[in-house]
Amino acid sequence: MAVAIAVFVLTVAGVVSGFVLFRPKTLPEPAPAARLGKRKWSVIIPARNEEDRLPTLLKSLGSQTFSPHEVIVVDDASEDRTREIAERFGAKVVDNPPLPEGWTGKCWAAWNGYLASTGDVLVFLDADVELAPDALERLAAALEAGGGVVSAVPYHVTAKWHERPALLFNLLGMFAFVSPFEENSPRKGLYGSCIATSRGDYEKVGGHAAVRSEVLEDVALGARYAASGVPVRRFLGWRHVRFRMYPRSLGQAIEGFGKGAALGPSFLGGATLGLSAVWTAGLIVAETAVWWWDRPVGWAAAAGYALYTAQIAYFLKYAGRFGVFVPLVHAVSSLFFLGVMVYSLCQVGLFGRVRWKGRYVRVGGERRG
Repeated sequence: MAVAIAVFVLTVAGVVSGFVLFRPKTLPEPAPAARLGKRKWSVIIPARNEEDRLPTLLKSLGSQTFSPHEVIVVDDASEDRTREIAERFGAKVVDNPPLPEGWTGKCWAAWNGYLASTGDVLVFLDADVELAPDALERLAAALEAGGGVVSAVPYHVTAKWHERPALLFNLLGMFAFVSPFEENSPRKGLYGSCIATSRGDYEKVGGHAAVRSEVLEDVALGARYAASGVPVRRFLGWRHVRFRMYPRSLGQAIEGFGKGAALGPSFLGGATLGLSAVWTAGLIVAETAVWWWDRPVGWAAAAGYALYTAQIAYFLKYAGRFGVFVPLVHAVSSLFFLGVMVYSLCQVGLFGRVRWKGRYVRVGGERRG
């Protein structure tokens, strides 16, 4: 009975930790279009073999209630129809020069997009993002309200079975992004899929050139803004900014999440990291209920499982669309999470590098693979 009580207490503590960490902080109401016209906006999209995802983003940019001054697609040595598609949608295409030693591919592409831009405001978007018609206006409202740099973690839309095990990564990432304990953190990172900043502030912190060798360049870039006294403001994309992260295969998802899984926690404060650990531990303990179904500890774990299922269903309103049944079988996502963490730890700890989009990225620098 004592074990059953301990299990129940841990699962309840985990659920409570989740509610302590979570804040439904969404982008503010749109700014009037008349005010937006006073500054030029440049949208910069690094793209490497993105023929299947780029049309959705470019179409959504064309449907904005406020049209950006220019849309720049940086073609990073793509071997598919990325360039052709970008040109068809009227984007300005920049050929990314050969990757220099000591740069990661994304930093190099983002930097060259900046060099080719003319806007007063820079918006960096990943090619897998899709914007609601008022998304740029909302980003503008956030910039006007508090200045600094603004970032939004997109709402994750999944469609295929291999995309759905990402559930746990999405929830933990959301905790890290909206945790109240990270508001004044000197290592307050950005989410690289959606960043909006004034040109002056970007140049003040050195832009992507200042974090050229970082695997988690968005987190490091946010820390540069904070160190320079520029406010870092973070939101949930919710209904306004969304994406499909790794639609091609399960291997792509493992590679993508594995790229930062082992490194990400090192940027979090103790309170956020501790509460996230309690939440995850309670979740995994609750998921062992099936092994103890005929004992008191099994009933305690089952009660915890039900609590977590209800909480996850609530969080998914803001985190992503994973289907009706995925919250009920969240143990599958936990197994995926643990497997990717082991993979990431091996990549970083044993080999000192991670692989992404055909390149080996060293922890602290990149070489071409």
